[in-house]
Amino acid sequence: MKTILHKATTRGHAHHGWLESWHTFSFAGYHDEQRVHFGALRVLNDDSVAPGMGFGRHPHDNMEIISIPLEGDLEHSDNMGNTAVIRQGDVQVMSAGTGIAHSEKNANSDKPVKFLQIWVFPKERNVKPRYDQKSFPLEARRNRLQNVVAPVGADADGVQIHQDAWFHLGQLDAGTSLEYALKDPANGLYVFVLKGDLYVNEVLLNQRDGLGVSAVDAVSLKAEADAEVLLMEVPLA
Repeated sequence: MKTILHKATTRGHAHHGWLESWHTFSFAGYHDEQRVHFGALRVLNDDSVAPGMGFGRHPHDNMEIISIPLEGDLEHSDNMGNTAVIRQGDVQVMSAGTGIAHSEKNANSDKPVKFLQIWVFPKERNVKPRYDQKSFPLEARRNRLQNVVAPVGADADGVQIHQDAWFHLGQLDAGTSLEYALKDPANGLYVFVLKGDLYVNEVLLNQRDGLGVSAVDAVSLKAEADAEVLLMEVPLA
């Protein structure tokens, strides 16, 4: 087993007044040659946007972009005619492909919106842009792993992306143990702890710590305290 540990306090940090962002991997003004990506996982941003504020319309291409709200409501609009508000329990995906332009803002005037913005390299370039979102019941991830992202064409519950990647969310009570078997042993698994304390095999992770694991068929998870976790299985090459 190979591992790479990213403690929460070692992440890149940007504070723009209306936006506070923590970068697990190099992004914008933060660059670390040792932390550019983990296989197909290119960006893992932990964002907080002030009430009523947001990102104006801007373009993307050839990237699978996943947004996972943690608190509050995030309003989305794009040049394909999609407008939506995503909330805790929702997962949104944009396959940027040949090009897409979108805007995001805090839909609330009285509280921040906190969400994860995740970018995954696609396995095929210049696909037709697409948008999707889905609501996942929070109770269905209690002491189990809930599939929220899956490859296009997979017989799975998650929203679909153009990559052989699988994301799962879990809420584990203290003392709960689970095992995650990789869909493909050649893939890597990036574990990101949203809340609490969690053992991944013998490695203890705390809130907002990340751990990349490779050269394994499966990993064991054990909640040292009540914990919420995001698992991202991605190709390494």
